[in-house]
Amino acid sequence: MKRPMQPATKPPFTWIILMAWRDSRRSKSRLLLFGSSVILGIAALVAIYSLGDNLKRNVDQQAAELIGADLEISGNSLPPPAIQLKLDSLQARTSEERSFASMIYFPQSKGSRLVQVRALEGGFPYYGKLATVPAVAADDFKKAQTVLVDRSLMLQFRAKVGDSVQVGNLKFRIEGTLLKAPGQTGLGASVAPVVYMPLKWLDSTGLMEKGSRVNYSYYVKFSPTTNVQQFVDSLGPRLESGGYDLETVETRKRGTGRSFEDLNRFLELVAFIALLLGCIGVASAIHIYVREKISMIALLRCLGTSSREAFLIYLMQILGISVICSLAGAALGTLIQQLLPMILGDFLPVTITTTLSWGAIGQGILIGVIISMLFALLPLISIRLISPLNVLRMSFDGSKLSRDPVRWLLYITIAVFLFLLMNVRISNWQRTAVLLTGILIAMLLLAGVAWLLTWSVRRFFPASWAYVWRQGLSNLYRPNNQTLLLITSIGFGTAFICTLFFMQGILINRVKISSSADQPNVVLFDIQNEQREGVVSLAKRQGLPLRPTVPIVNMRLEQWNGKTAADVLEDTSLDMNSRMFSREYRVTYRDTLTPLEKVTAGEWRGSVTQPSDQVYISLEERFAKRIGVKLWDTLQFNVQGLLITTVVSSLRIVDWNRIYTNFVVVFPKGVLEKAPQFHVLLTRASTPEVSAAFQQSVVTRFPNVSIIDLNLVLSVVDDLLSKIAFVVRFIAGFSIITALVVLIASVLISRYQRMQENVLLRTLGASGRQIFTITAIEYFLLGLLSALTGLVISLAASWGLAHYAFDTVFTPALLPALGIAVGICAVSLIIGLVNSRGALHKPPMTILGEI
Repeated sequence: MKRPMQPATKPPFTWIILMAWRDSRRSKSRLLLFGSSVILGIAALVAIYSLGDNLKRNVDQQAAELIGADLEISGNSLPPPAIQLKLDSLQARTSEERSFASMIYFPQSKGSRLVQVRALEGGFPYYGKLATVPAVAADDFKKAQTVLVDRSLMLQFRAKVGDSVQVGNLKFRIEGTLLKAPGQTGLGASVAPVVYMPLKWLDSTGLMEKGSRVNYSYYVKFSPTTNVQQFVDSLGPRLESGGYDLETVETRKRGTGRSFEDLNRFLELVAFIALLLGCIGVASAIHIYVREKISMIALLRCLGTSSREAFLIYLMQILGISVICSLAGAALGTLIQQLLPMILGDFLPVTITTTLSWGAIGQGILIGVIISMLFALLPLISIRLISPLNVLRMSFDGSKLSRDPVRWLLYITIAVFLFLLMNVRISNWQRTAVLLTGILIAMLLLAGVAWLLTWSVRRFFPASWAYVWRQGLSNLYRPNNQTLLLITSIGFGTAFICTLFFMQGILINRVKISSSADQPNVVLFDIQNEQREGVVSLAKRQGLPLRPTVPIVNMRLEQWNGKTAADVLEDTSLDMNSRMFSREYRVTYRDTLTPLEKVTAGEWRGSVTQPSDQVYISLEERFAKRIGVKLWDTLQFNVQGLLITTVVSSLRIVDWNRIYTNFVVVFPKGVLEKAPQFHVLLTRASTPEVSAAFQQSVVTRFPNVSIIDLNLVLSVVDDLLSKIAFVVRFIAGFSIITALVVLIASVLISRYQRMQENVLLRTLGASGRQIFTITAIEYFLLGLLSALTGLVISLAASWGLAHYAFDTVFTPALLPALGIAVGICAVSLIIGLVNSRGALHKPPMTILGEI
């Protein structure tokens, strides 16, 4: 009796795992290759996440050392007597500091430099220390007529401990070299080097004349039982209304944290782009991998394996590789984070101690597995549509994929996951949406360019060209071509790096305007009324070209449309920035506009003839918009105790790119002539030697006059931008390296497909030299198209940033850009040729046996 057929039993899950393992043994090197691009992305994420965790922990631990005290009170004038009595009555230790910009002179080297002078009295810093060489100089300099000089100045002027330096009218002995002060960074010291001196000698320097711009700071260390926040809450409003700033350990901690949150978010964005590039490579590589496995999958289907089971077999392969690569990326990122504090050291005011951040490692592994699996699923879901007939028909109809609802659901899932991942770090869904949209547009643009190029090659390249050229060009659009993958991944990485390079050039070029032949390169300020004629005659004697001196008057805003700072703070409905009341305004007066100004709204009125006339002023357009002031608003200013009511009669645009005495607020003539003021003088020195001689003569005769040597500023800014560029490029390097890894992996993964094609050509009679030339043409064009597409996008993006963000002319450095294109072409060509070397020398049957 014949038994009835039993329904097929469903194979256990262990069988699926076993099949996945057996099938992957021959392909494990290729599977690891496509995962290698994920390793770099995860490494970048884990390194940046770990840096962020360590930064937060170190800022919390060292916050008191950033400020050096429990409380800092600072302002542009001495506090009122009532506040001074309150400070004196505190059961606390206090220190006083007065800081200002001034020229100092080194007699030994006969050099001078604008520095930040800090005159200090008391035991500050109470937390942390002034790091000096020798170490005892941090305390000893307060006991005599000695100073601490920043290390960058000591190196620049070849000074040593024991030399003398002139500050104002006094000469001081250099007690020690200042290495670091509370809250100071390496970059801050290079831009504004510091000189510490005892406060008791300040008056004797002659630098505290009327009109001098001085910042008054008081540092307070309370007893352990004092409630610092309660004290700030009671005294703070009175001080803030008087234009003083208060900072505690907690506010400094929050401020420093916010500053480095921005840096960390930028670095996370760069790491995210690297990971995104890696996942694009994963999707493309798995697409090629699945194409090569069509016959194997069809055979499994013939043997009774369901489409679901076949899908799970290869899903398990990709899951295993994703976990392995994510773990490897986390390990690499943990090693990289040890280097980041050394690279970012100049930017950090705290000492970073690197420890393992298990939270960052866990996040990196989880994100790596999820995002690589999501991108891998895009090509993997096509396995469901492979039928047993594909054993006989060695082509796969992908037309159904575009109508597959699972694919569209997967697109939505990827978009939602990327949005949530980015929003967790940015914490602003609008910015996240804009950023994600920008990345999507860039990717679509790159994909569109790739499609356009392949279509153009297929449609227009001459059929009469030589055979090797026809074959090499056709490889750009034949099945399993890599044009879309390489242009998208390499092009995006190239665009990112080139844009950063061009931005550095834009910033440097904006500063270099000052070095052009018709621009001043020496600026003198803090010139008192009685010194103006002497400074002008000194410049004339040395043959320097002069422009008229410009008067500057310091004042504060008391009222806006009849409302005080307290009114604005209370009425939240007012569209007004309350900070406009606390800042000090430096304004000028004149009866004409400069060549760099243009009235955009209202009417320019340049003079007041009668004391009873209304005073009409002009504001810079963007400044007025920023603080909320409109045309015909009424502003009342406090000029050294005298209240002056004004009306905004015009708004101006100003070309800030040119070296000129530009101001946000301009008064008419006939109002401020008798107010306390100082003057600014602009001139041009033809050589550094002429500039040094002029500065030396000014410093020795007028020690209170400060001088800005714009050539020196240019070199400092150039050095600053170079350091910033190095940091950004180091992090951004993950993106370009990932793109190169995608290139290498995609080329190697498709090795077997290309090998079969080359064997076929050899069988048909093609020589090794012809195959070599065909391969060289294909990969040269792929590299060239990828690099050129990325460069075009970077040029467009850089032009937009220069035109709309920096308001300057964009002049790209084309030679380095061409160097990048040549480098990409070379890498693509070398990898492609190395990949095909087996088909050039081995017999076709031997190669087919290996495949």
